[in-house]
Amino acid sequence: MNTLPAAHESSVSVFSVNRQRSLHLTALILPLLFVFLPAVAIGQSGSGHTLFGDVKVEDHSAEGVKPMSFDIILYTLGGNVVARQKVANGGRYRFNGIRGGEYELTVEVDAAEVARLHINLGGGMFTDNRQDIELEWRANAAGGTAARKQTISAEDFYNRSSANKSLFGKAQQAIDKKKYDEGVALLRQILEADSKDFQAWSELGTTYLLLDKKGDAEKAYATAVEEKPTFSLALLNLGRVRVAQKKYEESIEPLTRAVELQPQNAEAHYLLGESYLQLKKGSKAVGYLSEAAKLGRYEAHLRLAALYNAAGMKDKAVTEYEEFLKRQPDYPDRKKLEQYIEANKKTQ
Repeated sequence: MNTLPAAHESSVSVFSVNRQRSLHLTALILPLLFVFLPAVAIGQSGSGHTLFGDVKVEDHSAEGVKPMSFDIILYTLGGNVVARQKVANGGRYRFNGIRGGEYELTVEVDAAEVARLHINLGGGMFTDNRQDIELEWRANAAGGTAARKQTISAEDFYNRSSANKSLFGKAQQAIDKKKYDEGVALLRQILEADSKDFQAWSELGTTYLLLDKKGDAEKAYATAVEEKPTFSLALLNLGRVRVAQKKYEESIEPLTRAVELQPQNAEAHYLLGESYLQLKKGSKAVGYLSEAAKLGRYEAHLRLAALYNAAGMKDKAVTEYEEFLKRQPDYPDRKKLEQYIEANKKTQ
């Protein structure tokens, strides 16, 4: 009997799909075109992997307000924040001492997520992994339609008082310096003065994750959603932290809303499909995982293969593995997948 290949965590390099994501920010921020450049890994002898890269913004043809800095955040697949750093245009982010495994690298502007990239760091030999990010400001992006488009409305930017603006800036600086308790105190000071600041609630949730306080993070994200029911970032993070706590039933509602608000968000589809999969509702999981795979979350093919294999539908599992390998040819366990494909194609 052919079993499903186990998840692999011992690659010695980063692999990513070199693709463009056209992401539109309206009103307060002009549209951005993000290009994640191919990653490069070089051996090292330290304790833990290093992930770094340059952040470059081309804005010579753009007009209007442009962000002065970007938050680069590294998450585990379970939604825990591993590290974060604020980077100016032309600057470099660097995360040291990272354990081998799979991660999500995100870019945020004013607490709103605008891009996400899946990263795989090897579990064996430690490596220096370079992943550059290029951004292009575009004065008018209305003329084209992107295959993967994510809209962040101007409504997602909270207009706080000058005093709270100052506190919010100090809180972000404290968090960037890994002074998380200080960041929490400053954010709570903001919320004592204005409990409707949904961005501050969301930032508080992320800071609690940095402190590995998932329960507190969940409450903060939930409050952000209460104050702003259409705040897709908070909905996604609320769903993510509930999945990390194995609260799959409770994750369904916020993730469903996140998908409705951002139908092109691969991560929302993936997490919603995973939740249904864990709840043994495979028929519902299939649609969301399939959509996640179409939108670039190629690991969804592996989850679909696991589902089909468990159901005895090995022909469909083979198809999912083949589709995954087409898009991730450097997958560390490629040989195991190929063995599964060969063995089960013979019985079809």
